[in-house]
Amino acid sequence: MRCSDKFMHNLFDLSSFELKAVIVALQICDTVAVARIINATLVIPELDKRSLWKDSSKFSDVFDEDHFINSLANDVRIVKTLPKELASATRVVKHFRSWSGVDYYEKEIASMWDEYQVIRAAKSDSRLANNNLPLDVQKLRCRACYQALRFASPIEAMGKLLADRMRSYGPYISLHLRYEKDMLAFSGCTHDLSPEEAEELRAIRESIPWWKVKDIDPVQQRAKGYCPLTPREVAVFLSALGFTLNTPIYIAAGEIYGGDSHMSDLRSRYPLLLNKEKLASDEELEPFRKHASQMAAIDYIVSVESDIFIPSYSGNMARAVEGHRRFLGHRKTISPDRKSLVRLFDKIELGTMKEGPKLSNRVIDIHRARQGSPRKRKGPISGTKGMDRFRSEEAFYVNPLPDCLCQKEFSYTNASHAIV
Repeated sequence: MRCSDKFMHNLFDLSSFELKAVIVALQICDTVAVARIINATLVIPELDKRSLWKDSSKFSDVFDEDHFINSLANDVRIVKTLPKELASATRVVKHFRSWSGVDYYEKEIASMWDEYQVIRAAKSDSRLANNNLPLDVQKLRCRACYQALRFASPIEAMGKLLADRMRSYGPYISLHLRYEKDMLAFSGCTHDLSPEEAEELRAIRESIPWWKVKDIDPVQQRAKGYCPLTPREVAVFLSALGFTLNTPIYIAAGEIYGGDSHMSDLRSRYPLLLNKEKLASDEELEPFRKHASQMAAIDYIVSVESDIFIPSYSGNMARAVEGHRRFLGHRKTISPDRKSLVRLFDKIELGTMKEGPKLSNRVIDIHRARQGSPRKRKGPISGTKGMDRFRSEEAFYVNPLPDCLCQKEFSYTNASHAIV
């Protein structure tokens, strides 16, 4: 028997997704495409509750589960839980190869159904190639991410409400200020921090096994543009771009490390700094407050809706928001060239350059082509080979066009296996 009428015979079991709303979104959209490639059924995954953020949210707390399932009914069969009949089925853990194409899944992975009823995928991030995939697979990724996957109704309502409240101040910037404790500990960046703060972050990094394995020189890290801009650097950057003090700015972030001690320069230049806590009452935020993923989802919505989006670091959320804004019509996104900016900031600190027209002209010139205008997705960096070649490609969800230009819906036959 290959499969029963009620449930699929073979299941593809995903391990728990790291619980950050945007990370989950990109992983699940790629998983939908993989399920289609190997003709499998997708079972809604559990979210990892052991992560740094200690969030107890379920998938349905963050996303509109029924809409997701129904919207993709003609593409991939999706069920909410693993069928009881298959709970004791033979299974194997498989680490999928990063940035793999259709041949890998059709030949190597699909062939495993002959031996196993359930295959557990140990990893789900960056398991699918960015480029050189069939157009129908790329379009399915788009449908999954931008049409089928939407946030749960309470999150959607709160995000839209805060966006409307921001607009009451005028056209606004959403600043994804990635200057939170977890980001600084992970990246090893310590510029502008006190020795005590740097030591606290080092201790956090050392306490997490998969973070401490890589030695990091914070000075080199910053010089290469791998550190998020500090709030003070962001203030200089925005001023150089010509934004005036009455510009409304939404801070899309969690708790800023060091609080007022690090935000004073930015706030003195831009007094209209607002965030979730300032725009909403305690009662309005209470349902979301203890759930980091849901709070991040609210920031995501306000950022997608903003007049201008500016990330201080090119992390998962920044890339996802940029791609979503491109999909919606190339809404303006200014991506700081951190490597170039660091050189300018250091000159200011050394006294060899002053803020003013010269700095402003230089910053504006550097960022003319970094504002989300239409362009082809960047291929691999010249000279790179193997995994480094695929790693160097621009991620599909940063720039999902032109693959997502056509909105035509496709239909497929029912899957003959299952993916969890």
